[in-house]
Amino acid sequence: MNKLYIGNVSAEASEEDFETIFEQWKIPHSGPFLVKTGYAFVDCPDEKAAMKAIDVLSGKVELHGKVLEVEHSVPKRQRSCKLQIRNIPPHMQWEVLDSMLAQYGTVESCEQVNTDTETAVVNVRYAAKEQTRLAMEKLNGYMMENYALKVSYIPDETAAPDGSSAGGRRGFNARGPPRSSSPGLGARPKVQSDIPLRVLVPTQFVGAIIGKEGATIRNITKLTHSKIDIHRKENAGAAEKPITIHSTPEGCSNACRTIMEIMQKEALDTKFTEEIPLKILAHNNFVGRLIGKEGRNLKKIEQDTGTKITISPLQDLTLYNPERTITVKGSIEACSRAEEEVMKKIRESYESDMAAMNLQSNLIPGLNLNALGLFPSGAPGMGPSMSNVPPPGAHGGCSSFGGHPESETVHLFIPALAVGAIIGKQGQHIKQLSHFAGASIKIAPAEGMDAKQRMVIIVGPPEAQFKAQCRIFGKLKEENFFGPKEEVKLEAHIKVPSFAAGRVIGKGGKTVNELQNLTCAEVVVPRDQTPDENDQVIVKISGHFFACQLAQRKIQEILAQVRRQQQAKPASGAQPPLPRRK
Repeated sequence: MNKLYIGNVSAEASEEDFETIFEQWKIPHSGPFLVKTGYAFVDCPDEKAAMKAIDVLSGKVELHGKVLEVEHSVPKRQRSCKLQIRNIPPHMQWEVLDSMLAQYGTVESCEQVNTDTETAVVNVRYAAKEQTRLAMEKLNGYMMENYALKVSYIPDETAAPDGSSAGGRRGFNARGPPRSSSPGLGARPKVQSDIPLRVLVPTQFVGAIIGKEGATIRNITKLTHSKIDIHRKENAGAAEKPITIHSTPEGCSNACRTIMEIMQKEALDTKFTEEIPLKILAHNNFVGRLIGKEGRNLKKIEQDTGTKITISPLQDLTLYNPERTITVKGSIEACSRAEEEVMKKIRESYESDMAAMNLQSNLIPGLNLNALGLFPSGAPGMGPSMSNVPPPGAHGGCSSFGGHPESETVHLFIPALAVGAIIGKQGQHIKQLSHFAGASIKIAPAEGMDAKQRMVIIVGPPEAQFKAQCRIFGKLKEENFFGPKEEVKLEAHIKVPSFAAGRVIGKGGKTVNELQNLTCAEVVVPRDQTPDENDQVIVKISGHFFACQLAQRKIQEILAQVRRQQQAKPASGAQPPLPRRK
């Protein structure tokens, strides 16, 4: 993979010109330059030299008035299923990259290449030739955080004459945790993949943690390869200050242990006799999964580490502060082990949510993930912190969808046995959920004694629907109403005007079929329905969370289009439009 193709070469270019350029940029080459009309080839001694030539020269160096293009030389028979993607933003999350690649097919492997550049480089193998071609076509030049991706084929020595067998269902195979073929998260310095560790420390120990002229904190940062932010100006006069640690899981744990040791030494020196517990801050969205059904996960961590763990109540949450405080008591050694286990659980939840969310969020028009408040604000790659984003309630909970969208009503069907978990003790969970999402959430009475399902009525604008339904799906998973490897799939009903039902179905079922293919949800408009008193009929949507959301958004788009067309017609009094009979 060390042979290079040099394109866009001037007719005046000579072998000596290339010798000069490679010497000037200190790029070694192991053979002569083979110069043809308009292009050239050269061998490099190793992959590092080849990568340097591509990074330094391609699109940057001019020869006789033409900017050179440099990439791996790949014989046609080996242009099969392997690509190299360069110029990836340095702090891009691995899950975001995984999700983006999965849109074009089944990713069999994705490995980071070590380079001297600030940006990251990965080699990707798809399951089929056609998927690789599509990814190449769509991603080359694609802008990500002001970086234009550069994609090229790399030799695929295993390429069969007819390519590989086609992969699974397009784009839906990479949900969930990273694949085993992905390199270890800690070994990828260029693609930051973990949410930060956030801890609370007593204000009186902040000075000792920083040290004289910042020497102590600099030393911790250097030893643990981490970036540490001490938020001294937050909560003026408060007894505790938050610290955010960005690093690999191991780096975060080492920094945390060092901070605990510094606090203990300072406590001895200042004769501070109270116990100093470890306080971890975690976004409420992940706490349910950390606790587990009937507290099993938390109890296991306590037993395995010999610590006592408590979590701050839901009532302490506000829209400005979506974090819970996890207090761990025990020896420094025990607290350190508990921190590793707690953060492991939180990272798993985060990675699982991010992989699923990024997979389809780009298909939900205008959806602003940062404004939803579903993920921790301090996470790398998640944009501005929550403190810069007004709470959804402050702007009607719908600005990220543009304008002020109308309120929608969705009937979501959950297992009858899950009603208690959704309502919570003394109705606490459903109240909290309603407040968090900015939606009205009610559970309809059971239809008969042995009803296996109950209907949850959710009323609110699109963003509120997204947040409320996301948490209901999540809660059912947390409480083990679905198996560990089973995806939560629910049925949702939305009502549409009877005259618009035909538009949802489309000619010969074309629209509804396209909807199902695009969203992977099952969409059904029962044909034998009698419209209700408001002349509306039901559309049934079944599938996992993102499939359901996407189908709902697409159907609402169709309805908005129908409404616009109705309004555009000349007004003939205030009569509602007549149902169109077929």
